[in-house]
Amino acid sequence: MYPEDLKYTAEHEWIRVVSDTNVRFGITEYAQDALGDIVYVSLPDPGTALTAGDTCGEVESTKSVSDVYAPLTGEVVARNEVLVATPEVVNADPYGEGWMVEMQLTDASQLEGLLDSAGYAAHVAQA
Repeated sequence: MYPEDLKYTAEHEWIRVVSDTNVRFGITEYAQDALGDIVYVSLPDPGTALTAGDTCGEVESTKSVSDVYAPLTGEVVARNEVLVATPEVVNADPYGEGWMVEMQLTDASQLEGLLDSAGYAAHVAQA
């Protein structure tokens, strides 16, 4: 149900390694489904320093507003500008075109502390 090539956080973010130092992240299928129809996404600007666990954006849906948390520590190198005009892409393709931020990691070993697909599925099952 959750792509096995990704890492996950307990706060429902997914992380894809794109190079030795860079990752992309977004919210999971579970999160976007819980939110409902997404109507607005706010993301940090490139150059912004992020600290793991800190709020770095917002996703607004017809049901509620939810924070997006930085899954790791590093610097924003890109944000998905498509989501500014078409935030509903997060609902349609959360693991692909609905990515939110690409960041350069301060320390790639941080990835070791994240959940794998099975661990995330177990976390969601307990919710």
